[in-house]
Amino acid sequence: MTTTVVAGNPKPGSRTLDAARRLARALTGTEPDHVVDVIGLGPGVLAWGDTAVQGAVETVASSDLVVVASPTFKATYTGVLKLFLDQFATGEGLRDVTAVPLMLGAGPAHAMAPDLLLKPVLVELGAVCPAPGLYLMDSTYTTDSRIADYTDRWSSALVRSGPRSAGTTG
Repeated sequence: MTTTVVAGNPKPGSRTLDAARRLARALTGTEPDHVVDVIGLGPGVLAWGDTAVQGAVETVASSDLVVVASPTFKATYTGVLKLFLDQFATGEGLRDVTAVPLMLGAGPAHAMAPDLLLKPVLVELGAVCPAPGLYLMDSTYTTDSRIADYTDRWSSALVRSGPRSAGTTG
């Protein structure tokens, strides 16, 4: 299984990226195969045809499991993540990819944001999201049990029931 983490934080090497890596590792038991820290793609996300962006898009599209993470900005996911997701074809760009929407925030007020805001765009791009998204408090995600609790409840649905792995034995 190929696992990729996508972090859409305007700051490189962010807590968002760290949380997404932790979640991918908890779900699969290994480090993610690929990491796309979107801000590192630079101005290429502003237009079509940039080779680094296209490479990142192809990496994500060919993954089995993708954790797509964003901090909560103005009650939604970031513009930099939206710019990256705009590079995928509607309905087909993430076909056969199992996606996990992950968002971090300062308080519980936006706890539904992964499901209400990020999950619909992933589904629009063709991803399968068989489990609820995960919202983490950016100040406690390293010390609370939210990632472990989520993994205990949803890892089998995410890792074993994905479109590409459905016909294989695990």
